[in-house]
Amino acid sequence: MTETLTITRLGARGDGIAEGPHGPVYVPFALPGEVVTADVEGERGRLLGVETPSPDRQAAECPLFGHCGGCAAQHMAPLPYSRWKRDIVLRALAHAGVEAEVSPLVDAHGAGRRRVTFHARQVEGKATVGFMAARSHALVRIESCPVLTPGLASAPQKARALAGLLLPRGKPLDIQVTDTSGGLDIDIRGLGKADDRLRAALVDAARALDLARLSLHGDILIERRPPLVTMGPAAVVPPPGSFLQATAAGEETLAALVMEACTGARHVADLFTGCGPFALRLARQAKVHAVENGAEALVALQRAVRNTQGLKPVTTEARDLFRRPLLPPELDRFDAVVLDPPRAGAEAQVRQIALSRVPLAVSVSCDPGTFARDARILVEAGMQPIRVVPVDQFRYTHHVEVVGVFARPTQQKKKGKGGRS
Repeated sequence: MTETLTITRLGARGDGIAEGPHGPVYVPFALPGEVVTADVEGERGRLLGVETPSPDRQAAECPLFGHCGGCAAQHMAPLPYSRWKRDIVLRALAHAGVEAEVSPLVDAHGAGRRRVTFHARQVEGKATVGFMAARSHALVRIESCPVLTPGLASAPQKARALAGLLLPRGKPLDIQVTDTSGGLDIDIRGLGKADDRLRAALVDAARALDLARLSLHGDILIERRPPLVTMGPAAVVPPPGSFLQATAAGEETLAALVMEACTGARHVADLFTGCGPFALRLARQAKVHAVENGAEALVALQRAVRNTQGLKPVTTEARDLFRRPLLPPELDRFDAVVLDPPRAGAEAQVRQIALSRVPLAVSVSCDPGTFARDARILVEAGMQPIRVVPVDQFRYTHHVEVVGVFARPTQQKKKGKGGRS
């Protein structure tokens, strides 16, 4: 049913919210203060037109905005956009009952997203590569994307060329492309086993497309050049398809906040370390114990440590921190603990930190909700949130990174006097 609505506020996913006769109505791409017409079904509204536009509305930079599901907020001017993202963190903390000062949003988009996952499907008999439409399983064909790095400009075309070889087998694919100093690093998922003939065809395609590396389900088919990624003082070759911060600027920003928080610490535990974006930087000023469940990521970290001069000792441990978190006797030997868990957060590990005597915890999170849940555990244990910083490396989306620094009261008094010996 078509209705005329007045938008009063923004939701956590960027939807405009209007008060309907039966409760809130969520209208994507609408802004507070706007009078809009929408096709309403239940609590969802599909924007049909803007009768009274907000002064905070701006033109989207991508012609696919509103159709492609990748971006939610290209229509927001910079100031209301940054307020909206900071408010996401504020609301999450309030919901968890955590009182903390939240800094203004830090823009960490930089040159753009350096990794992207394309979906590949057969559409009308042709290989189509793109992103999913908003709230839909329909595939939107992508030729270019304004939020990607210039190094990924050719990524849709190269992903489509690879998909053309594989989609006749009838399986939808995910094609992850990473921009590295050696060129494009591509890992293909969803195909299953490939026979020798198909693997040879993929290797030939990698050469023709001038890829740095091509992998299938993490199995390297060919590495023509090392797909190097700079992490502070080191050059790292991440495992195929492994996690990286979305933007290089985002990694630098998060690492700078972590480094600043750990100033004076002599021995640091870096939990959920991945390939070591924090560990490799922290090792310039402290001994580091890096813990990660993925053995391949730790191998990449160890190789980078061996090839980098000027670092203090870095030890590594392969360990599932969800099932076997570090316990208080293990934690108590550190001056600081840094943790950067997946979206689910690190509740089991945080509970052990709360029981320990470690004086400083630095939490890096890609989910404000689980960040706030874990923060509450630390606060209830007597640690105080001395800094919470939202970081924006997922421009135009509802995703926001958070860095929180938590200290025991005795540590706050000692701030500036170095860590424990």
